[in-house]
Amino acid sequence: MYTDRKPRRWPWLLGVAAVVLVALAAWLAVRGPGQAVKEEGAQALRAAIHSASIQCYVVEGVYPPSLAYLEESYGLRVNRQDYYVVYRAFASNLPPEVTVVRKQ
Repeated sequence: MYTDRKPRRWPWLLGVAAVVLVALAAWLAVRGPGQAVKEEGAQALRAAIHSASIQCYVVEGVYPPSLAYLEESYGLRVNRQDYYVVYRAFASNLPPEVTVVRKQ
């Protein structure tokens, strides 16, 4: 029996679209948690600097004058490869301002 029907092409297009969607979802799943981890890392670094400066104040009676002092005297390690850190000490009796920003 002969029929004059054209072959359907949309099932092939659906397959390609499904593969593209799965690849996109996998890429987003891998990329997404990495960004959140870096943001949490910035918060953890800021908390570590704050904690070390308070420890310095308790031990020595003054807040540390610089971030380098905390690194030398209190063993603080700062990941300068992934984060910008701004440490502003105004006076020895006032806590320093600490800003940590993730590098792009």
